[in-house]
Amino acid sequence: MNIYTLQSALELGIIYSLLALGSFISYRTLNFPDLTVEGSYTLGAAVSVMVTLAGYPYLSLLAAFVAGAVAGSITALLSTRLKIQPLLAGILLMLGLYSINLKVMGNRANVNLINHRNIYSIFEGTIVEGFQTLITASLVLAVVLIILYFFLKTRLGFVLRATGDNHVMVRALGTNTDFTILLGLSLSNGLVALCGAMIAHEQLFADIGMGIGMVVIGLASVIIGEVLFGTNTLLRRMIAVILGAIVYRLIITIVLEFGMPATDLKLISAIIVAVALSMPVIKEKMELAGRKKANLRGGRSNAGN
Repeated sequence: MNIYTLQSALELGIIYSLLALGSFISYRTLNFPDLTVEGSYTLGAAVSVMVTLAGYPYLSLLAAFVAGAVAGSITALLSTRLKIQPLLAGILLMLGLYSINLKVMGNRANVNLINHRNIYSIFEGTIVEGFQTLITASLVLAVVLIILYFFLKTRLGFVLRATGDNHVMVRALGTNTDFTILLGLSLSNGLVALCGAMIAHEQLFADIGMGIGMVVIGLASVIIGEVLFGTNTLLRRMIAVILGAIVYRLIITIVLEFGMPATDLKLISAIIVAVALSMPVIKEKMELAGRKKANLRGGRSNAGN
């Protein structure tokens, strides 16, 4: 693996950290299995590309976030107001967003940004031009992390986190959990859409099928981060999620370097998630086996004496 491949993996890991943070809010904070992600990711990319083609590359990030937030709020309303099961609500909107995304892109399956300025063009012609993607993605991630951390530390943020832990208790205390779910899913899908927008600028195109598998990538990043880096505090959990996304991309890059076909990436992602999910059980069994061996050795030692 050369330095350029490593840099590319790091850049993608930082960008996908936004997707991981969005998944962290929906799956971990709200305990809401949201499948809207695959549609809102593509929506963010489509909106961002079209706004960029209109001449507003930096404004396109805000437009993508707002579009994703709207998509997330619709999923929340389907679930809370119409009492549709969360999984079904996400599936319904994911299906609907396929047609909407096509319309956003002018009924084209693919729209490119070749020969157009994008968000990474700001460093063109400077001494850091070779690191423009890395620097821009890191700055965006830092801003998002700071804002999200301080928001989750506010009273409303505490209510949002408590809703996922025990929504019955929160509702009993007089808090409108429907609003907190709407807020959480809006924020989650806004971050996912922002990730899609930044990926579209990085690869210079938006494609109607680019959102397939994003749920798995988001979950893999969250789970890997929690297993490897711990979840003791809120800040540590958020940083763990970010590091999990970076580790995930490094694993994918290493696997590809060993000659694995790119067409097998989805299979690799599924295996990574399965291994990460089973890690607590594997760790527990290894510890139990270690204690049994220690007890057995202790018993033999006592018998010898």
